[in-house]
Amino acid sequence: MKLNIKQIRKDTSMKDFLVIGCGRFGKSIAISLSNRGSNVTIIDINEKIIQQLCDKVRHAVIGDATNSNNLEILEIEKYDAIIVATGTDVEASVVITETLQDLGAKYIIVRALHNAHARLLELTGADRIVFPQRDMGVRLAHNLNSNTLVDYLELSPEYSIMEVEVLSKSVGKTLIDLNFRSKYQVNIMAIKSEEKINLTLSGNDVIKKMIS
Repeated sequence: MKLNIKQIRKDTSMKDFLVIGCGRFGKSIAISLSNRGSNVTIIDINEKIIQQLCDKVRHAVIGDATNSNNLEILEIEKYDAIIVATGTDVEASVVITETLQDLGAKYIIVRALHNAHARLLELTGADRIVFPQRDMGVRLAHNLNSNTLVDYLELSPEYSIMEVEVLSKSVGKTLIDLNFRSKYQVNIMAIKSEEKINLTLSGNDVIKKMIS
């Protein structure tokens, strides 16, 4: 059995996030933040994608984010952070970042494809730039340096998602007994057992022994 553990702030007040672009990268972040209990709004021009995600986030909007009117309606200044995950369209990400800056965004995180793209985003006003492909190497390094860590994804300096193997001392205990939230400032997002993943957790769920 494995646990997906997400690191959280000591300040557990609910945060508001906007995810622009819901391909594989944007979708993963939106669902992860939503599972943690954050208020997540998504916007994507693809109606099919929005329909797939509308029941997993607080608000789902169909629209072209390169159109400043569509972003202005979303009241950009209210979000604690905005993640721009527009895939391979370099021009779109630059235009969107510039518009977000003009609309008073507090914190802008943008996916970059290469160093030249990153420099453009920095000049445009991005607060944090991420390279998903490069960051996979960081994840691998974390995995190789831990006996129990299966996978690791850093969303920001304060938020990360980890998949870890269950320690023997946790076997047979309920989530209430383990009390990870109070002891370690983490939330349990899911429990994986025999390739089945339980996303609907209760405090009475019992941790079972890993089956090889």
